Amino acid sequence: GALTLGWLAHLPPLAEYSLLGRTLAVMPVKLTVGLLILGFVAMELSPAMAAWRFDARLLPVGGCVSGFFGGLSGNQGAFRSMFLLKTGLSKEQFIATGVVLAVIVDLARMPVYGVAFFKSGPPVDLMLVVVACLAAFAGSFLAARLLKKLTIRSLQFIVGMLLILVAFGMITGVL
Repeated sequence: GALTLGWLAHLPPLAEYSLLGRTLAVMPVKLTVGLLILGFVAMELSPAMAAWRFDARLLPVGGCVSGFFGGLSGNQGAFRSMFLLKTGLSKEQFIATGVVLAVIVDLARMPVYGVAFFKSGPPVDLMLVVVACLAAFAGSFLAARLLKKLTIRSLQFIVGMLLILVAFGMITGVL
């Protein structure tokens, strides 16, 4: 997935336009990722797919599929979550499993990012790091408070709607 992403990232814009004084470009990589996200969200929110369940034997297949599309799109957590939601886990099991998998994936990729970062040598924007950490903490804090009130279906819907916004932003060149 990441190799395909790298190849697509080097292609020229498909279109350019102005919006509110900004020049925006429709890039092949963002168009591809946006369409993939829309496709997965459509499947996830489809009433026909709501009843689907995956057996635990298919977890490695789900890991490979979500890993490929996650590497392609940079949204592995969202793809992993869509698959995990179909395994019949409780809300608490779903969140705990997602957190453990995210930590494992991040531990594997952080050394790669670290080497690439230090080779390229850009200065670290400490304010960005602080804001990102505070946002992650705030999100975790709010999620812990809301967990008791949310159903799995409402969680699917919220994640799906947010992914649709991201997908349209990518497709149109706004993001």
